[in-house]
Formats: sequence, structure tokens, C-alpha cells
Amino acid sequence: MDPQLQQFIEVESQKQRFQQLVHQMTDVCWEKCMDKPGPKLDSRTETCFVNCVERFIDTSQFILNRLEQTQRGRGSLTESMSD
Repeated sequence: MDPQLQQFIEVESQKQRFQQLVHQMTDVCWEKCMDKPGPKLDSRTETCFVNCVERFIDTSQFILNRLEQTQRGRGSLTESMSD
């Protein structure tokens, strides 16, 4: 496969994953924080949204880091078994 095409596909895939994450985060935080939509956010709702987004990002980062550690651990185990 052409390297430029492969890089383009990877970049577009990353964009798609990011958009999915934003959509999921929006759904979760909207359901958690929004009681009744109005013309503006009150301070309680705004604080809820900020906290929700921060926890969502923290949790997502933790899961990604844990998956990377697990993958690295499996790679090390596979390499040591083949030696």
C-alpha cells in the first residue's frame, strides 16, 4: 500500500475515533447534568459538566494506559516464550 495513503487512512481513523469519543462524552454528561434545557446554564449545571468531562477524560486515559500496559506485558511474555 502507498505510504501516503496509509498515513491518510490512519489520520482519518484517528479523527473518527476522536469524534466518537466526543459524541459519547457529550451523551454521558448531558444525561448526567442537564435537568431542563434553558436559555443559559446555571452554575451547578456548568460545574457538573466540567466535572463530568474531566472525569470522562481521566477515565478514558486510565483505560488506554492500562490497555497499553497489558499489550506490552503480553508482548514481553510472547518474546520470552519464543527465546
